[in-house]
Amino acid sequence: MSMKRRTALSALLGLGMAGATGAASPVGAAPAVGRPTRRPALLRQAPTQDFALGVRQFEWSRGNRRLFTKVFYPATGSPGGNPVPDAPLAEGVFPVAHWNHGMYGNSDSYASQTHAIASAGFICPAPSISDNTNIGSVYGGEWSKDVSEVITRTLALNDASDSPFAGHIDTAAGVGVSGHSMGGMTVHGLLTQWPDDRIKAAVPVACVDMGDPAGLDAKVLFIHGDQDPTCQYGLARQAYGELSAPKAFLTHVGADHAAYLNPGFPTFDQTQDTLVDWFRWSLYGDEAARDRLPADASANGTRWESVLA
Repeated sequence: MSMKRRTALSALLGLGMAGATGAASPVGAAPAVGRPTRRPALLRQAPTQDFALGVRQFEWSRGNRRLFTKVFYPATGSPGGNPVPDAPLAEGVFPVAHWNHGMYGNSDSYASQTHAIASAGFICPAPSISDNTNIGSVYGGEWSKDVSEVITRTLALNDASDSPFAGHIDTAAGVGVSGHSMGGMTVHGLLTQWPDDRIKAAVPVACVDMGDPAGLDAKVLFIHGDQDPTCQYGLARQAYGELSAPKAFLTHVGADHAAYLNPGFPTFDQTQDTLVDWFRWSLYGDEAARDRLPADASANGTRWESVLA
């Protein structure tokens, strides 16, 4: 991206980009280079019902960067309602699908998205990035490295003897990452300049092009409003064009930077349904979810493009 475009984007973000219910922010620290090749995933059957929600808090860090993280997860009990702190986990083994907030955001800023992901049968870590107004940290890779660190810490909960998550996390299926605005940029950074080869599914929402693809084996879904005044739609289209399949692009026609992430917006359901089914297909191998995607995305006010083969 040109310096001129970066400067313009920084100015827009500095004016308070996260006007919607949340913002995007990422976490991590395990680059693709040098990591042993992962064993092929043993795909499990995707859940056919929604789960109740639990949440646990963790005070993690990467060097001097504080990574307070809430992990939302499938819990015992009846679906619906707010996450129950420290609730017992539901029976089963669940993949990790991460969500990143944006500028001025935190772990709770995108409750609609984190709760939908977890209730569908995923472990969903959502960190609060400490420098959540610093776009320079996004362009410098700090947020992408933070996300990799949070992924590492989350996966490690599966093997910790004193962890309630022990035996409940699918560490072989790969992971999903998603996020909005600066969080969406962070997701794209994890596919380009700061790659993490554990990623098998990515959903950058309202992102810009962060660099050349690193060639990860990841399925990538872009979601964007074509009248976004903050993160230019054309730059997301450029990023989409550079990636190889499988990939898809959900355009909210006439929508701004974040309205389609809010319940009650006319095409909110299309955002949620494609997000969840993208993870179901990518991390559970659920072909029925893949086949639902065109219908998930279709509405008066959306445009769906995909190359899934």
